[in-house]
Amino acid sequence: MERLVVLLSLFLLTTAERQDLSGKMFTFPVESNTHHVLLSPELNKIMFTVSVCLRSFSDISRAQSLFSLSLPSADNGFLIYKSKKALYELYILGATNTFWGLQDEPNVWNSICATWDATTGLSQLWVNGIPSSRKGIKAGSSLMGIPKIILGQEQDSYGGKFDTAQSFVGMLTDVHMWDSVLSPAQIAYYTSGGQFQPGNVLNWNSLEFTKNGYVVVESKETSYKVGF
Repeated sequence: MERLVVLLSLFLLTTAERQDLSGKMFTFPVESNTHHVLLSPELNKIMFTVSVCLRSFSDISRAQSLFSLSLPSADNGFLIYKSKKALYELYILGATNTFWGLQDEPNVWNSICATWDATTGLSQLWVNGIPSSRKGIKAGSSLMGIPKIILGQEQDSYGGKFDTAQSFVGMLTDVHMWDSVLSPAQIAYYTSGGQFQPGNVLNWNSLEFTKNGYVVVESKETSYKVGF
């Protein structure tokens, strides 16, 4: 029994590494208020324009966090939050826009992109290639300070204060972040799996990350149905 506890402790140890995660995914097997992945951005700068894209696979119907970026001045600096099926929220510097009618499905890969331009304040979400209406939020602001970017949990403080009821359960892959607003054509390429310019803030093909707790890196192929 003691040996089992030691082995489990070693499995759950925090490790920092950089990997090419092409064809791989983070699997979050259980809900919790601890298990998460901390992402290290390629650059830390004041951002006036932002785009984040990712793919999620889950059967959870409750609310859950898809992408959580906190700043010293705002725990919800840039948060993509799925409240329930077809209902998403985008938080920027503590303010929020709600987007209705964005169709997603359980137990398949759903592609989600969020964009924001501080000059106009216009934000937009894209789910499986379908755009939301454009909504204004925090015009004239910027994302300033060293960010803490977390997958699997929603930050209610700078780097912590997680809630089990908001944790992500399922798989995440192809996480990219840019300091620009992607065009509709670029988002279409991402959604369809075509060629696109990887993120210059977060690049899934060269990602530095730290796993905390029960998170597994595995091949994305395990999520595909195989015909016989």
